[in-house]
Amino acid sequence: MLNVLHHLPGELLSLDGTEIYQFLPDLTLIHLPGELDPPLLISVLLHGNETTGWLAVRSLLSKYGSALPRSVSLLFGNVTAARERQRHLPTQPDFNRIWAGGEGTEYALAQQVLGEMRSRGVFACLDLHNNTGRNPYYGCIPRLEPDFLALARLFAPVAVYYTAPQTVLAYAFSDFCPAVILECGLPDAPASTAYGLAFLERCLHLKSLADVPPTPLELLHTLAVVKVPPAITLSFGPHTTADLHLPADLDRWNFQTLPPTQAIALSGSQRGALQAFDESGEECTQQVLHQAGGAWYLRRPMVPAMLTLDSAIIRSDCLCYLMERMGVPATSRGPRSCAAEDFPPVDLLT
Repeated sequence: MLNVLHHLPGELLSLDGTEIYQFLPDLTLIHLPGELDPPLLISVLLHGNETTGWLAVRSLLSKYGSALPRSVSLLFGNVTAARERQRHLPTQPDFNRIWAGGEGTEYALAQQVLGEMRSRGVFACLDLHNNTGRNPYYGCIPRLEPDFLALARLFAPVAVYYTAPQTVLAYAFSDFCPAVILECGLPDAPASTAYGLAFLERCLHLKSLADVPPTPLELLHTLAVVKVPPAITLSFGPHTTADLHLPADLDRWNFQTLPPTQAIALSGSQRGALQAFDESGEECTQQVLHQAGGAWYLRRPMVPAMLTLDSAIIRSDCLCYLMERMGVPATSRGPRSCAAEDFPPVDLLT
């Protein structure tokens, strides 16, 4: 049964994310009243190693106390994995892949969360995350409708439009409210927390998403996800016996346009391979990647996101997403100006 509270446990605001499990079970909803309704749904710790959401919410609630400008429904995700600072434990599913139904306790609780929030009405769904590699701050939206674009603009001048995976929380909530995934840079970084907190405060004071100014937005569309097959060994740098060698600083490519002349990986053996899948889940490796001289290349210029140096994340999720830039309805593109840091070009693998 879903754990639902109507008050904030007094000790909660003094806790680090690794300690919340002592007071709340996984997938707990806490409804907090505010001056305006319907509530904001704010999701934190769906991935237990992504700390910015909780750090920002903790600061927000410490500041406003019981005098919230808008009601908030706070969803705590995988607090069991947060105890270990893991995305999810080996015995668990990924908590941001359980929202389209499935077998198991977590899937059942996810459906109860959706039913509870659908019945209450939701002003907007805000799902806070971190990247494990260097990326700019950016939002991800599953629909190109005005309220979704407004949420993306309010967060950052860069956004990604996606239609898969449809198992993520924001996609499920998009059936009945505007929803956005908020990629808040690296976890534990004070700048990430401050950025997430500032966005949450702006949302708390909004009377309508129509009040968000139509500022320039650079919009990208996800084309494919690139994965390393499970049986393939991998390493960062070429001087090992791994099947596949990745650049030691490949996360510097995030949100850059990579030309088809840029090698993105080297095969260390005949087994060394990459796979790509389109948004329908169909393999599209031949359409977006090719191999020449033992190196892997893009077939045409594309923009990667979520490249990481964390091999466990590559194994459990993906190597990266590949995107293309697209026009934004009823707005100009504008320059990208929200990068958390510079992204200089990376030399070919040698």
